[in-house]
Amino acid sequence: MSKARSSADEAVDVVVADRGSHPDPKGSINLRIEAKTRQLIDDAAAVLGKTRTEFMIESARQQAIDVLLDQRLFLLDAERYAAFMDVLDNPPAPGPKLRSLLRRVPAWRS
Repeated sequence: MSKARSSADEAVDVVVADRGSHPDPKGSINLRIEAKTRQLIDDAAAVLGKTRTEFMIESARQQAIDVLLDQRLFLLDAERYAAFMDVLDNPPAPGPKLRSLLRRVPAWRS
């Protein structure tokens, strides 16, 4: 089992159940959540005609996609794309801070 603690204002424990050696296409996630937050989720799910589970899975999935895309995808108009490519093709010469950083022994090797 793995646990993660949210950095949000309220504590949320997330537990992902291990299913043993037989992989199950569906797993479970158990959450401890404050009553007011649970009610808020239930109300929002009801407005959309969804179950709490459907609402939470769709919301979490969309948020995960957005987070990953924010790290991998960005869109530029033609002018900014040309400027971006120019910087990649013609990087500035390394300055003293970069040279110092590259001379350091990485923490995992010390």
